[in-house]
Amino acid sequence: MTIAVGVALSVSSCSGDDKASGESKRSSTPAASAPEPSKSSASSDPQAADKRDVLEAYRSYWSEQVKAYSKASVKGTDLDKYASADALGRAEGDVLSLQKAGVVTRGKPTSDPEVTGIDMDRQVPRATINDCLDVSKWISVNRKSGKTVPPAKGQLKRYTTTIKAEKWGKQWTMLKVTSKARTC
Repeated sequence: MTIAVGVALSVSSCSGDDKASGESKRSSTPAASAPEPSKSSASSDPQAADKRDVLEAYRSYWSEQVKAYSKASVKGTDLDKYASADALGRAEGDVLSLQKAGVVTRGKPTSDPEVTGIDMDRQVPRATINDCLDVSKWISVNRKSGKTVPPAKGQLKRYTTTIKAEKWGKQWTMLKVTSKARTC
């Protein structure tokens, strides 16, 4: 049995490369951390602080996912603090698949998220994040033997995702993660 890692589970059967899409390649940062925006960019964008907050919550969501997948359990993580609905169910489903297969993960993905839409004027503020995930250094290993489990045939190592988030009280929560079967 071959297990793909993280949200890669949903795109593991995808093959192909969409280099013709015209998307620019940006440098990647670890999913759990990224540099703060410069002060000059923050002052020119009135929503800079809100965008920074949603990206911080998104990075925390990924940090908690990495923790959960590394032990094939959501116990002892704060995943439910940063995700709900589809996003939480998807992560929990991936963890269950890892448990059943006797697999855990090592390493972590790199990420290059960008807030592409934000509406703070709603009763419940919403944001959209586009990300390029690189899972090439996030590997699956057999829990007992420690041997690497090969990725599914045709699994993309880099792919795009779109994330829908809402701000509930003071906390941004990831609600829906949609992976796209194309490289970035």
